[in-house]
Amino acid sequence: ARLSDLHTLGGEPVLAITSRRAETLKARAYDGDLARILLPQDATLALVQSIADPADDLNAPMKGPFTSARTGDAAPHRAALAIIKSARLLPSAVVLTLDHAAQFATTHGLTIVPLDLARQHLGATSPLHPVVQARLPMDVSEAGRLHIYRPEDGGEEHYAIEIGRPDRSEPVLARLHSACFTGDLMGSLKCDCGPQLRGALVQMGAEGAGILLYLNQEGRGIGLANKIRAYSLQDQGFDTVEANHRLGFEDDERDFRLGADILKSMGFNSVRLLTNNPNKVDMMNASGVTVSERVPLKVGENAHNTAYLATKAAKSGHLL
Repeated sequence: ARLSDLHTLGGEPVLAITSRRAETLKARAYDGDLARILLPQDATLALVQSIADPADDLNAPMKGPFTSARTGDAAPHRAALAIIKSARLLPSAVVLTLDHAAQFATTHGLTIVPLDLARQHLGATSPLHPVVQARLPMDVSEAGRLHIYRPEDGGEEHYAIEIGRPDRSEPVLARLHSACFTGDLMGSLKCDCGPQLRGALVQMGAEGAGILLYLNQEGRGIGLANKIRAYSLQDQGFDTVEANHRLGFEDDERDFRLGADILKSMGFNSVRLLTNNPNKVDMMNASGVTVSERVPLKVGENAHNTAYLATKAAKSGHLL
């Protein structure tokens, strides 16, 4: 009922989806990075969900045909998708342009956010600040220390695990590790995250010094719920990159600049980076932290993740 009510307000409601999702649905993305799907008068929430959510794509492959908007300003739709992504939801949004939006918002007690202000905040990285640190003896090193960082916008906290007392004047052994609930905590065999986390800490402990940055960017930045959606698609035969695309995401939605910001705030300007991902090397160098050496971290391959690792090498450029 709420969806049908939109038509009574004037204007034409459209469903904004990313170009990745549009490609799966064979819908035209005239705006480049997104498509604005025109919703018919009799559109239902079930239709909207079937467009946004790929869970039943194989069971109901004959979706559409869809008509995409070709004219008009797509900036509000682009901002809506960015907001949705920041909330770790499926990237789709029903958008309706109103002639008297301010009056409508006042009548219904809604908050008005100017588009320019929304884009300003969405396009900026919130500064990270150190909150607290404390000694943390670990099995890999009794000389451990945990640093907590928090962004100004109230977003996810990120952590720095300091091993020993690294010399700030020398390249420090460092790793940027993205949180992985299934791999780090549950011992999942679908990825190599858990072994990489433990392997990096062991190597730092053996050398007597190092920094592991634990960044809360689950599922390559799409969140745990969307990662499990991707796992469900992988069970249908899609690889990890294809699954991300069908959901409407890019190959990798993470922002590794966070790691560089933390390192610089701790006084590190040069690192020996434990990684198989050349994109991390490029990002660190571009963000003002010199990578003096890329240190391979090849651990955790098993019968369940062989195809996953092969996809990371073939499609994401990982050096495995």
